[in-house]
Amino acid sequence: MTPQAQLVLRIWLPIVLALFKFLPARKAVVSSFIVSWLFLPQRVLFMFPGLPDYNRTSATCYSILLATFIFDSKRLNSFKFGWLDIPMLVWCICPFISSMTNSLGAYDGIAGLLDRTMQYGVPYFLGRIYLNDLVGMRQLAMGIFVSGLIYAPLCLIESVISPQLHRIVYGYHGIHEFGQSVRLGGYRPNVFMIHGLSVGVWMMAALLVSIWLWQSGVLQSFWNVPMNLLVGFLFVTHLLVRSTGAYLYTVYGIVILLVAKFLRISLPLLALVSALSFYLFLGATGNFTGDKADTIISVATDIAGEERAQSLEFRFDNEELLVEKGLERIVFGWGGWGRNRVFDYNWAGELEDISVTDSLWIIAYGVNGVVGLSAVFGSIFLPALAFAFRYPATTWLTPKVGPAAVIVVITVLYALDCTLNNQFNPVFTLATGGIAGLCLRKPEPARRPLKSAKPTPRKLPESRSESLNLR
Repeated sequence: MTPQAQLVLRIWLPIVLALFKFLPARKAVVSSFIVSWLFLPQRVLFMFPGLPDYNRTSATCYSILLATFIFDSKRLNSFKFGWLDIPMLVWCICPFISSMTNSLGAYDGIAGLLDRTMQYGVPYFLGRIYLNDLVGMRQLAMGIFVSGLIYAPLCLIESVISPQLHRIVYGYHGIHEFGQSVRLGGYRPNVFMIHGLSVGVWMMAALLVSIWLWQSGVLQSFWNVPMNLLVGFLFVTHLLVRSTGAYLYTVYGIVILLVAKFLRISLPLLALVSALSFYLFLGATGNFTGDKADTIISVATDIAGEERAQSLEFRFDNEELLVEKGLERIVFGWGGWGRNRVFDYNWAGELEDISVTDSLWIIAYGVNGVVGLSAVFGSIFLPALAFAFRYPATTWLTPKVGPAAVIVVITVLYALDCTLNNQFNPVFTLATGGIAGLCLRKPEPARRPLKSAKPTPRKLPESRSESLNLR
């Protein structure tokens, strides 16, 4: 950690407090999460005994909670637990149960519960209390769109000079392996994120939001620039981010939105949720092997090329090993400390880790079992399904519902990415909390109640002068 990186993380708390002081609370929450995730330094943390590590995510969560207590304390009382909150509650409790069932002790369980709550529970909770209506969803959509416009020039710079901005600003590279930034005949930008895959998913989200804000009539221009030009700019940037997976997510996201626009149905979204749920079921029960995996690899070869298909095959092979071990503790998993991984003796007789955990789903399954796996993906799928049934696709093209609809699409596409990668993003967790809160709110009445039809007697003037005043 360099001094400037430590300094930025230390002053983030007063910056967030200032945002709450000078901005509306909802805008301050959205700005704090987006700015922290896009610009704060990587791999910087401060450790405090008995508390979760103070890093980019926890610093933002602590700061917003403190600001809420100071400037908006009544907001905390607005939270009412609902059935859509059950998956996130279970996901936060799972580390404690997994530790206890693996005899790792209550201290380990409580530590894991606090870490999970700070990473997932608090962003979800803040989304529930701040973004739980259509106005809040629009605020988040605008935040993602504007951040995409700000991030795009930085992505274009790094696509030419290679990922260097983190080193220039903070004095060290934020990525783990520089070789992974070389893709498709150029450089894959990282900017201030941990991996180019995270940048790809974020720019995918910004592009889809820009398209739908334009098509739903929310924006026809921004910064005095027509929206079609801004959408084109984000599209070109998205291509130069060089993330094959993000390309495919974008294509499917556009399909979902176009079908909603022209056919007025949400079938592609529901089909994706169903397909992902079925895939996770097959994977967790050890039935995703053989012909099923070979078919997907063959399709990936035709679409993305042999190199990407080989990467996918490598992941499937490792997941098969990890699932075999996960089946031994299928309910609540193996707990932490790498106990979910597969070990074997090498040529020197030393025990070494022979497994690679690339995706969130296999990590959740191995560490917290099918309960944890169902909870983390259920926290995304259930709010999305509830939204699709409460707000039919016929309403998605309206300026009022459109921003929320595209946020729902993005969160499901993020879940798709989580079946292949483990690129955590608290902004999407914030979004799922907002969607859940929106769906748990009582629907507004179609019209105001009619007033009594009984006519109000008119007071007659008592004098001629009063009669003249009535005229």
